[in-house]
Amino acid sequence: MIRVAIADDQQLIRGGFRSLLEAEPDLEVVGEAGTGTAAVALVTREKPDVVLMDIRMPDGDGLWATEQIVANPALANAHIVIVTTFELDEYVAQAIRAGASGFLVKDTEPEELIRAVRVVAGGDALLSPTITKRLLERVAGTLKEAPDASQLAVLTEREREVLGLVGHGLTNDEIGRRLFLSPLTAKTHVSRIMSKLLARDRVQLVVVAYETGLVRAGYQG
Repeated sequence: MIRVAIADDQQLIRGGFRSLLEAEPDLEVVGEAGTGTAAVALVTREKPDVVLMDIRMPDGDGLWATEQIVANPALANAHIVIVTTFELDEYVAQAIRAGASGFLVKDTEPEELIRAVRVVAGGDALLSPTITKRLLERVAGTLKEAPDASQLAVLTEREREVLGLVGHGLTNDEIGRRLFLSPLTAKTHVSRIMSKLLARDRVQLVVVAYETGLVRAGYQG
């Protein structure tokens, strides 16, 4: 059973998410929170697998709550999905740095919400590659003032190539086709890169790809 916490200051949205998720036999909503402080308390108490986190909330916003949760080693298995709109791009950049595992837009299709929860709970942290890529490209300039490629020294040439494709939002299947590898081999490369770079998840690899200049905003590799 995948345990989910919902943090949003709008009761209607919380209720809608709860109804969608609880209709699935493998998903369980363990609680709701309407403020950032309440969200941190909820996650600390229930230790859910996935947290659907709004950004704009009173008494500690979603960005603050994300930072608090990620900083707590006891909550390392709680994967945070930022539920946002494109108008909040400046906050999304900070949420990425804080350790969010992915993103959804508030008007996302119900099937996408359910799929996203399952994907994050499974540890892949690959949420809507196109959405993630577009968000990152629009805020890439805020991630780091100047590229620093020193982190890439631990990677092989093939791993750098794979990291670049991850940065462009490609899935393991797509990376495999591009590099003439099996999806399993592509996944193995991604896992090794995450280990070498001490990345929490795949979204963090996208951040590294932008920070190091391996991927440039607006450039299609």
